[in-house]
Amino acid sequence: MGAMHPFLDGLRPTLHIAHRGGARLAPENTMRAFRQAVDVHGTQMIETDVHLTRDGEVVVFHDDTLERCTDGSGPLSACTWSELSSLDAGFRWTEDGATFPFRGAGARIPRLVDVLRAFPDLRFNIDLKPAVPGLAEAFVALVRAERATHRICAGSEHDALGAALANIAPELCLFYPRQALTDLVTAIHAQRTPPDDPRFLVLDMPYRLGPLPIVNARLLGVAARLGRWVNVWTVDEARDMRRLVRLGVGGIMTDRPDRLRAVLDAA
Repeated sequence: MGAMHPFLDGLRPTLHIAHRGGARLAPENTMRAFRQAVDVHGTQMIETDVHLTRDGEVVVFHDDTLERCTDGSGPLSACTWSELSSLDAGFRWTEDGATFPFRGAGARIPRLVDVLRAFPDLRFNIDLKPAVPGLAEAFVALVRAERATHRICAGSEHDALGAALANIAPELCLFYPRQALTDLVTAIHAQRTPPDDPRFLVLDMPYRLGPLPIVNARLLGVAARLGRWVNVWTVDEARDMRRLVRLGVGGIMTDRPDRLRAVLDAA
């Protein structure tokens, strides 16, 4: 490993990372969720997702289709930005299954450019969701135009898309895609020499595989020797958060940024 990547420079465990802005407290991937995570819960990083609209806008959204989170329907990629901007992104959010407190409250699907400008000093972990033509290029062009490459860790679960990002934007900090991550973690747990792929610097990984925790002191030690940072998702129970903080994990991604703030403040 050479010099520390600008994205990682100065980071200290354990980071408070709001998963989709804190999806169990506010409509996910909306400005309202992001603002609450930052202003109320002191998040140090936002984890979020991006898609490409029919007319080439990079928007912040998780699913391929609109039904789960909005009052719209059908594939996001079939819509223009103008069509998406009128949807109610808080329409489906509910805590009890019976009430919908964010309906009509102004939650919208944001463009990535607007999110980056709203939080000019915040780091982001950004997952490019669909492996569709043009998304990687549009994403890279946008973050370069906004001079935001130093505060973004990006990637995709799709290995081909992760490789494409590495090829067109070698200056970005990238997280491991699915197969590369699987190969690394499997080798560590099998006590084999782990592959050292210099394209990827961050492990965004689950805490458990089924009922078994796969993030442990050995994995974190090997990752540190390789110069890799480890973020764990999606951790919502305080007891799990406390275990990970004691292990010294790099960051915790959570849908409950309120609980994580309480755990970190008490550590």
